[in-house]
Amino acid sequence: MKRLTTLGLKLSLAAGMVAFSTAGFAHSPEEAIDGIAAFFQNADLVKALEIVDCTLSEGAKTKCFSITVKPDPQTYTPGPWCPGNIADSAEAGGIWLKDGEVHDVDGSFIKNLAELYGDAEWQLFDPDTGDIRFTGTLQACQAAARPDVDPAYNNYCVQCLPEYMPEDATMTYVIPMEPQEASQPQPTNFSGSGIAYNGIRLDGPAPLDAITAAHTIAPFDDCGGHVNPHVGYHYHAVTDCLQQSPATPGPVVAEHGAQIGIAMDGFQIFPHLTGSGDDPDDLDSCNGHEAEGLAYHYHAGTAGSNAILGCLTAQAGCALEDGDAVCDASVRPPRP
Repeated sequence: MKRLTTLGLKLSLAAGMVAFSTAGFAHSPEEAIDGIAAFFQNADLVKALEIVDCTLSEGAKTKCFSITVKPDPQTYTPGPWCPGNIADSAEAGGIWLKDGEVHDVDGSFIKNLAELYGDAEWQLFDPDTGDIRFTGTLQACQAAARPDVDPAYNNYCVQCLPEYMPEDATMTYVIPMEPQEASQPQPTNFSGSGIAYNGIRLDGPAPLDAITAAHTIAPFDDCGGHVNPHVGYHYHAVTDCLQQSPATPGPVVAEHGAQIGIAMDGFQIFPHLTGSGDDPDDLDSCNGHEAEGLAYHYHAGTAGSNAILGCLTAQAGCALEDGDAVCDASVRPPRP
């Protein structure tokens, strides 16, 4: 497995607050918080950012910044996800991922699922009217979106709407001020991959096999996001909706594109393509690398990969539904 060496990580950490210094943030904790707050200026912040004590995924005790947000992008309205009829065009639905490719979830896609998956059991629509079965209530969403799909919702298009979330629903992300060395790559399926500059969670892989095993489709919108009843709206793919980053890159960073997020281990996340439109060709298994003049950082995976990050190189912080909870990422969170 190709990944940042222990020596390389220590040298990067010695340069200061790696995740922030290369993004133009200041080095002192107080100044760094101001820089981080500026990076998240387009997020729906619930309270001011703060520095807190935290315990990371392998037990390291350190200082983290804590950001509490509503899972609500401020520059666009999430959706749509499921089309209503097999005659509907792509504008009526979102996207789905299969074998590394992004598919438009239009009426034709729903109609041809049996052929796409080579399984005659797929039948999400009424053959007489062409109407597509989709979850239209919170209760249906909860039953169909759980890991063991309620059999009553087999052969459904699953969509959970933002309005199903409580008005006061928030998420708190606790991320190390300085990345802390890990003994092995850390998974992204507990705390997620990171948080985008608009305050939306960059999640781990969607459980595509579990979803399709029940002959259900849970589409993402065109921005790569959908809703679940626990964390609200979140991304499983990075498309072209995160192009308005407030980061102001210098000439070296500009070669990698504008920073789109901060990973749960504190490193920067850049778009998949570099500033010149090229694919980085030296990424490790976590989608990270170092570059001349730029410390270790990540590039988001391709939209069809179902992996915004392959893993986390350093120890992860916490994603908390309870904003008053203390971050101890060494304790595995309960299964939703």
